[in-house]
Amino acid sequence: MTARPADRARYDRATAHLDAPLAIVDLEAFDANADDLVRRAGGKPIRVASKSVRCRALLQRVLAREGFAGVMSFTLAESLWLARSGVDDVLLAYPSADRAGFAELTADPELAAAVTVLVDDPAQLRLIDEARDGGREVVRVCLELDTSLRLLGGRLRVGARRSPLHSPAHLADLARVVARRPGFRVVGIMAYEGHVAGVGDAVAGRPLRSRAVRLMQAAARRELAARRAEAVRAVRAVVPELEFVNGGGTGSVQHTAAEPAVTEIAAGSGLYLPRLFDNYTSFSGRPAALFAQPVVRRPGVGVVTVLGGGYPASGAAGADRLPEPYLPQGLRYDPQEGAGEVQTPLLGFPADDLLIGDKVWFRHAKAGELCERFDALHLVEGDRVTATVPTYRGEGRTFL
Repeated sequence: MTARPADRARYDRATAHLDAPLAIVDLEAFDANADDLVRRAGGKPIRVASKSVRCRALLQRVLAREGFAGVMSFTLAESLWLARSGVDDVLLAYPSADRAGFAELTADPELAAAVTVLVDDPAQLRLIDEARDGGREVVRVCLELDTSLRLLGGRLRVGARRSPLHSPAHLADLARVVARRPGFRVVGIMAYEGHVAGVGDAVAGRPLRSRAVRLMQAAARRELAARRAEAVRAVRAVVPELEFVNGGGTGSVQHTAAEPAVTEIAAGSGLYLPRLFDNYTSFSGRPAALFAQPVVRRPGVGVVTVLGGGYPASGAAGADRLPEPYLPQGLRYDPQEGAGEVQTPLLGFPADDLLIGDKVWFRHAKAGELCERFDALHLVEGDRVTATVPTYRGEGRTFL
């Protein structure tokens, strides 16, 4: 039996006592993916991106492994919750306007020691000060460098619109502003190269596009490596005691780790390996997170209908944001219906072998977002469910 049919048989046996819809994480695949991330990081610690996991039990599992250190969070409320849960190193990777959260952070010495917040604009410092409500704890600050590749004199931009701080001088200027402001301390720099780490360079059936992506990414890596090193030097001239320089993502781990200026790597999606990470030449992994929907109708030859399944991922709308019907192999969406809110027709010859109540297994397009649909993850080892753990949603925590 080949790998995918064998996996389907295992997952069906493991969850035979459970009704779908349900979500699983294959722990053998999860751990193998974690090992591969550590190997690619080449000795530099990996800060796990919580938005790509959204399950405390699995965050704890990966943080217990050698090679992982600290969490990269996505909201201030989540950061405070994780810190109160025992995570002693949380980097909030996005600016926040959560005034109540900042009041809590600045009033608690343990939280202030554990959580670092992202800043790329002096106005964010003012918001924090206005929110203190008497809190006097020093706020740990990380500055974000814009990583986008700018060509043709800046008329062409490749990369996400994140920080306004593109040049090393801009970053150093903000470091001086923070250094002069009581109640704040710069401890780190972050630079996420999403156009390298989050864009596949081997898209099936698109050889010319794939080559263009590889050329773009090679140029972007060279440009960013030089600019990031210069930015770190410029900020260290202002803040000699800088603690960390964070960079990378699942798709760029080994490239970012090779930069001497970078001290730690961010990654998270590679643990679950959602479908958007299938199209990379630099690494491969094993799908670890899947969800199952039950067959509830057989409308005709070569067609089955499953309950629900319309779980699109964030980002620019397109077919690549839809879940992938994964097991049994060979099913596809009806182009006139796609993935539906309460039912999803699936076409293909495997449909004729599926019975009412059988499970169809899907892979989500992006990691972590799957957990916003399910309150629990069933952890599979071999052909058994060995534990069931709550997602953030299952703990009553929907941060975004």
